[in-house]
Amino acid sequence: MNSGARILVVDDEPQIRRSLQVNLENKGYAVFTAATGEEALETIARRTPDVVIVDLLLPSMDGITLTRHIREQSSVPIIVLSAIGDEPKKVNALEAGADDYVTKPFGMEELAARIKSALRRTMMLSGSEPVFTSGGLSINFERREVRLNNEPVKLTPTEYDLLKYMIQHSGKVLTHRTLLTAIWGEAYADQAQYLRVFIGQLRKKLERNTARPQYILTDSGVGYRFATISQEENP
Repeated sequence: MNSGARILVVDDEPQIRRSLQVNLENKGYAVFTAATGEEALETIARRTPDVVIVDLLLPSMDGITLTRHIREQSSVPIIVLSAIGDEPKKVNALEAGADDYVTKPFGMEELAARIKSALRRTMMLSGSEPVFTSGGLSINFERREVRLNNEPVKLTPTEYDLLKYMIQHSGKVLTHRTLLTAIWGEAYADQAQYLRVFIGQLRKKLERNTARPQYILTDSGVGYRFATISQEENP
């Protein structure tokens, strides 16, 4: 999946740019770097990366502003790098159009996993398969049918719409506001408790253990993400 994928790293610290470039190139990616938001936008226009990694703290144009500018011209997956305790900034970045975040300090394996997830999501969205499968869960979008371990699962229309939206953005962190606005509309944008109720209902119907969910994961203080799992991970 990663062979030849182009990664743009945007960070104003030379040692971080160099470290990420070396490590990601060792994993088979083609990596180029930028030190500022302005340089990043020029590079995106010239090289069309498959994933962009953006530090939130950049000179002259911060990472959130850069994310907004990128989203105006491209749907490329964006992963932001943020410091511990930056929950409000993470939420702002995600609502500006970022797909995911990695908290500093981070390990290369964690970042590599997020990159793979972003690339997988891009491939899924570009396809036209009417049936989605993840572990024992399968959904036929044409028929609006949901099955878990080959058994039918009865969802309300709202539960189905919420699940479908999360699957369409599989692996992406979705903020409370993003989900509420997408499914219920702007009038519900601040009703986080309302969303928690529906997430709880979905987990009861889909998860083997609601205390340790496999599919619908919580990003504390930020939102939720749908995780895809292989058949082998669902014994």
